[in-house]
Amino acid sequence: MFDRLSGAALALIAGFGLVSAQAEISTTANHALLMDAQSGEVLWQKDAFTPMPPASMSKLMTIELLFQRIKDGRIKLTDTFPVSERAWRERAGSECFVNVGDRMSAESLIQCIIIVSGNDSCIVVAEALGGTVDGFVTMMNARARELGLKQSHFVNPDGLPDPPGQMMSAYDLALLTRHIIYDFPGLYHYFGEKDFIWSNIHQPNRNPLLFNTPGADGLKTGHIDASGFGLVGSAIRDGRRVILVANGLGSEKERAEEGARLIEIGFREFRRYDLFKPGDGIADAAVFGGSEQSVPLTVKEPVNITLQVDSRPGMKVSVHYSAPLRAPIAQGQRVGTLMVTAPDFPGMTVPLYAAHDVSQTGIFGRMMLGIRALFGGKK
Repeated sequence: MFDRLSGAALALIAGFGLVSAQAEISTTANHALLMDAQSGEVLWQKDAFTPMPPASMSKLMTIELLFQRIKDGRIKLTDTFPVSERAWRERAGSECFVNVGDRMSAESLIQCIIIVSGNDSCIVVAEALGGTVDGFVTMMNARARELGLKQSHFVNPDGLPDPPGQMMSAYDLALLTRHIIYDFPGLYHYFGEKDFIWSNIHQPNRNPLLFNTPGADGLKTGHIDASGFGLVGSAIRDGRRVILVANGLGSEKERAEEGARLIEIGFREFRRYDLFKPGDGIADAAVFGGSEQSVPLTVKEPVNITLQVDSRPGMKVSVHYSAPLRAPIAQGQRVGTLMVTAPDFPGMTVPLYAAHDVSQTGIFGRMMLGIRALFGGKK
């Protein structure tokens, strides 16, 4: 492999030779993660890939299945579903105080689950969509596989500890959150509502970020003895969105304070850097047997990364391709790789493409190339 940098890339990394001291990030949570929502990059994590009891944060999957059917038109927000005796009897943990025999609209159920964290409302949705709670759990696990949630397993729609076995990783919760934000933009606003009234009972949203963090607009809290206090949150500022997952905190107060602190770290200590855009000439690759001696390489999608500010001085950009490229070369043909590395950054690999066609040289040109090769010359 031959490594070559164009002037643009050299200018990009000029002066980035010294690595400054990294800002240390820590948390009292047992599991935590910060994600750049737009790219899906994990900015920082603590034991984020280990399955853990997610408690009510797993209600995000229940909501996803309902959102999916609203988006594709199978369910309307005004459609109503019956409250069964089983749903009415679901008195453990948070509840929306549903009444047996009532019919609740899909919109009211969304608000009961997101704002109030109603376990009873989860049963109503599960029975409406899955026929039975067990049928709905089967749907949850199938959907998790479709979404690539590899460290998740569901046994109920609400996250209660009975039956046991409900597990998700912080990373899976972040992936699910990102999917909900971007795939259901017309429904996501429910996560930002601060209160709800049902059965003449006024209940506030349990998400502390909505009340103590600028730009926060979601998503869900959770708590059972086995997991401690947890939070999935998101906030947007100046067009940039950060996703937070934290679990295993010791109290509601600690959850509120630590959640706000970690979100602030996500915005303060990490920045988005725009490196290249489609059409930029990133490098000139040598060509053998072509009508031109080189061809510019470019990208098809914008190349952006979000880094810890202290990592930027150590960022390195390199271009890799097998030199020389052999003509003919078609515009848009993949011919190389762009690699971006930095301290405390997992690295990024991006395909590089020929910016334009390079035709093969004629017979006379190929003869001259053969003669030069015979005598050890170079084109």
